[in-house]
Amino acid sequence: MRRTVLAAMLTVAVGAGLTAVAGTASAAAGCRVTYTVSSQWQGGFGADVKIDNLGDPLTGWTLTWSFASGQSITQLWNGSVTQSGTQVAVTNASYNGSLATGASASFGFNGTWTTANPVPASFALNGVTCTGSTAPTTSPTTSPTTAPTTGPTTAPTTAPPTSGPSTFTNPVVWQDFADGDIIRVGDVYYYSASTMHYSPGAPVLRSYDLVNWEYAGHSVPRLDFDSAAYDLSGGRAYVKGIWASAFNYRPSNSTYYWLGCTEFNRTYVYSSTSAGSGWSKKAKLNTCYYDAGLLFDNDTPYVAYGNGTISVAQLSTDLTSQVRSQTVYTTPSSIGTLEGSRMYKRGNYYYIWLTRPANGQYVLRSTSPWGPYEQRQVLLNLPGPISGGGVPHQGGLVQTQNGEWYYMAFTDAYPGGRMPTMAPISWSSDGWPVLQTVNGRWGSSYPRPNLPWHPLTPMTGTDNFTGGSLGPQYEWNHNPDTSKFSVGNGLKLSTATVTNDLYNARNTLTRRIQGPSSTATVELDYSAMANGDRAGLAMLRDQSAWIGIRKDNGTTRVSMTNGLTMSTSGWTTTGTGSEAAGAAVSGGKIWLRVNANIQPGSGRTATFSYSTNGSTFTALGPAFTLNSDWQFFMGYRFGIFNYATSALGGAVTVNQFGVS
Repeated sequence: MRRTVLAAMLTVAVGAGLTAVAGTASAAAGCRVTYTVSSQWQGGFGADVKIDNLGDPLTGWTLTWSFASGQSITQLWNGSVTQSGTQVAVTNASYNGSLATGASASFGFNGTWTTANPVPASFALNGVTCTGSTAPTTSPTTSPTTAPTTGPTTAPTTAPPTSGPSTFTNPVVWQDFADGDIIRVGDVYYYSASTMHYSPGAPVLRSYDLVNWEYAGHSVPRLDFDSAAYDLSGGRAYVKGIWASAFNYRPSNSTYYWLGCTEFNRTYVYSSTSAGSGWSKKAKLNTCYYDAGLLFDNDTPYVAYGNGTISVAQLSTDLTSQVRSQTVYTTPSSIGTLEGSRMYKRGNYYYIWLTRPANGQYVLRSTSPWGPYEQRQVLLNLPGPISGGGVPHQGGLVQTQNGEWYYMAFTDAYPGGRMPTMAPISWSSDGWPVLQTVNGRWGSSYPRPNLPWHPLTPMTGTDNFTGGSLGPQYEWNHNPDTSKFSVGNGLKLSTATVTNDLYNARNTLTRRIQGPSSTATVELDYSAMANGDRAGLAMLRDQSAWIGIRKDNGTTRVSMTNGLTMSTSGWTTTGTGSEAAGAAVSGGKIWLRVNANIQPGSGRTATFSYSTNGSTFTALGPAFTLNSDWQFFMGYRFGIFNYATSALGGAVTVNQFGVS
């Protein structure tokens, strides 16, 4: 696939204006390599490489280079890679090896770095160093005057390679990513979601084909919202924090923006020049832009927002103050409530995309951002694609680089949460968006977008915590005490709170559950626990249970504890739990496992087990029935915790955390 100079808008683009001589003795050979760092985060980065063939046709290619600072490739697409130390060799895939004169091929990869991430100094194609121009050599016995017929003469630019499937299935991501905003920058797609009391907040997902998604980072590195409750200090912030928020990119300054209202009375603006890293707070506005959508129109920032009464605000150029605001639409009583604004401009029309929670979607249209707006219904009570789930709604629209439009909504699917769900959009002759349905419902599958197939690192997998920072798949329950954890040689969790209430304990590290069912396993070293400590693996929500180690009076036992509950009024603790089953253990190391069925509906369960050798697991306690009510909004998560009931000082180390 082609990921070229458009990626330069994302972070750092370095064009290697270099040429390489082809490996065969032909009349003239040469190439140009463009190496672009498309994104970078602590300890990791993504890169795109484009090869332009300036010489005679090639029937296959291998590009080689050396990393100067020990970088390592972890995943590569549109080719195959071998790496020995600093030396890297990438060979073409089956569909992009044949390059006619003037044609190009591209590949991309994810990698790791430690101290620095410089661009490679030089490249070689088929063994010859790039020089910047074509170079004549001895003539071949048979001159290739036409492009080879064994493969495509140019790299695939829009048609997906044959290795990709022809359809996609819903949900596109079976993990809890609600209230989504979706954008495209060049040929990269980003999806931003709400996280409420979890930190870091406002996760950013990344895709190149709208079907395969990966974690990219977070727009809000810490819940810095002018309240100690987000630190679990003097209060709690459950179901507060980051609700539906706005995410967009401004081409004029190559900057991403996130904007969100907290607690109905203030709005924060964060920005970064990279979607996956480098975010910082830019402004606090003492106005609530509730459920906001952000539009840059000729560089002017507009925000659509509100519940029932929909307003549009114009912000200052730097998004730090309001220039103007006015009501543009009042929802009629026949519809009920509209919220979840997204704002777009297509042609001469401004559109405000609105949801009727939680079963409808509407759109407003005007030739001016200030109205007057006319309204159309997009969907109402449309059966969804997830068995037992709700009606797809909210979310946003995105146009591909090929001109196609898609609607990324979410589907209520408790106890797991709200799952991103996608469908194609067409436009009527008079300029209204029309949802494409299948047999009168949101399709469980559709033809795949006409984009190059781009597999990514799965959103499941096992982590040994050997890097210098936590990956973007992790979020803490409220802000962590950063002095009480470390990574690099496993995840060390020192007790950060003295409490008998898991909901009050700081430094519970969470990870989303993969639907429809998945298993979490942690390897826990509990040899440094102190008396009174509790550490383990939880099914975390407003009704919770856990399996873990209790240490009391110098002895340790593995315990399955349930009955942890919160009220729906104020989210105060109504039950701290009690042991349902337990057994004495020793040796300082244990494997804890939870198998969770989060298919939508009541009566879904999670089961708990443990092992003292990592291979043979013993069930412990009764099956835990998951709460499928929606009021907590966030779905169940796996959570690793360690808290003290007597005094601080103890610690555990998580050597492995896997979700499969």
